[in-house]
Amino acid sequence: MLRAPHSCLIFVLTTCLNVLVFLPATAQSVVSERALRRVVGELAGDAMRGRSVGDGSVLAARYLEKQFQRAGLQPLPGAASFAQEFTVYQSRSQELTVSLNGQPIDHSHSVLLPGQPSFSWTATQARPPRLLVVPAGVPLRPYVDSVFKAQQDLLVLVHPDHSRWFNSLVAHYWSNSQYSLTPPDPFSVVLLLTTDTKATSFSVSGRTSVRPVQLRNVVGVLPGRDPAHRNEQVIFSAHYDHLGIRPAVQGDSIANGADDDASGTAAVVALARYYHKRHDNARTLVFVAFTAEEVGGFGAEYFSRQLQPRQVAAMLNIEMIGTPAKFGLRSAFVTGFEKSDLGAILQRNVPATAFRFEPDPYPDQYLFYRSDNYKLAQLGIPAHTISTVQLPSATYYHTVDDEIANLNFSNMRAVVQAIAAGAASLVSGQSTPTRLAPGTP
Repeated sequence: MLRAPHSCLIFVLTTCLNVLVFLPATAQSVVSERALRRVVGELAGDAMRGRSVGDGSVLAARYLEKQFQRAGLQPLPGAASFAQEFTVYQSRSQELTVSLNGQPIDHSHSVLLPGQPSFSWTATQARPPRLLVVPAGVPLRPYVDSVFKAQQDLLVLVHPDHSRWFNSLVAHYWSNSQYSLTPPDPFSVVLLLTTDTKATSFSVSGRTSVRPVQLRNVVGVLPGRDPAHRNEQVIFSAHYDHLGIRPAVQGDSIANGADDDASGTAAVVALARYYHKRHDNARTLVFVAFTAEEVGGFGAEYFSRQLQPRQVAAMLNIEMIGTPAKFGLRSAFVTGFEKSDLGAILQRNVPATAFRFEPDPYPDQYLFYRSDNYKLAQLGIPAHTISTVQLPSATYYHTVDDEIANLNFSNMRAVVQAIAAGAASLVSGQSTPTRLAPGTP
């Protein structure tokens, strides 16, 4: 009976040691709370103006280029710097005037999807727009596909039964710029909220502004050291952009994005320093800070087009790790856990007593499809996002309250250490996750 306390003490001590030593000593020294706090503090500082596309993102990119250089990374082969520059097209609906069957349509009951710079339609013109009617009592999905996959001028009459969907379009398209990697299509789509099911007569005119915007991902490389694996890549990534300037709340109008995703970007910088220090990666390691995630994932999409997908063994995207997960401290979840065995590999390399990689607890949020990992997953790459955010209870999400004061840097450090330990067999070439089905995994 006297052995029981002694056995319990051994178990407790062993558990504590597992927590402390599941990473090599170099990681415990290189991945420090102080360093994580410094990078997050810079990226989430007011000087970065919320890191929105075109406003503050250039400052953030330049800062990260210096961080990658100090971490000992190299530019991509053939690149002169860490900046991977590309062009997106920013378009915005500017004006729309509509008369339908002799009655003017209020601005709040009309939406213009950005397209050609200007247009004017009438029912009597030689080639009038195609008419699409969305009646009451029908499933929306087929009509939504028709709207967003249109290949010609399209006039859409939407019954008020679908006003919730329609009002979301009003809020989005009249208030926000749209982005694309190619110029907008040379046609326009106009939606009207109306009980009319016919367009006997109509007059529609509108205008869209379009301008090219130069953006940049920040990409660095540690070349593989094993000839048998150096042509294989493991990607560590996060997005550094955020929402920029928002409507002021108690005098604060800067959406600093400390958790979303300065936390993940700081993790990528820390991992770069860690692996450079180890100097033993068999596979080539690619570290990416993406831009334009918040406006459609265009940084990841452009990056994905430069890849040879079969050469990429895995992508570990890191998104919002600044607060504890719903599973408690020293845990994180992996989006799309069931789609490959990457999550199982991560857990296998980390004692469960030290850290837990769990399946995504928010399947109804479709997080696998909402972050930069999905652009690479569509190519068949086992690409997943690691996160700790608690949704929908994270009230700071996409607000001006996403400040550094909300972050738990001790737990964040544990998450980064666990990612480094979990990825050990990926980096060494000993493990290769199962691939995804290309297309829409």
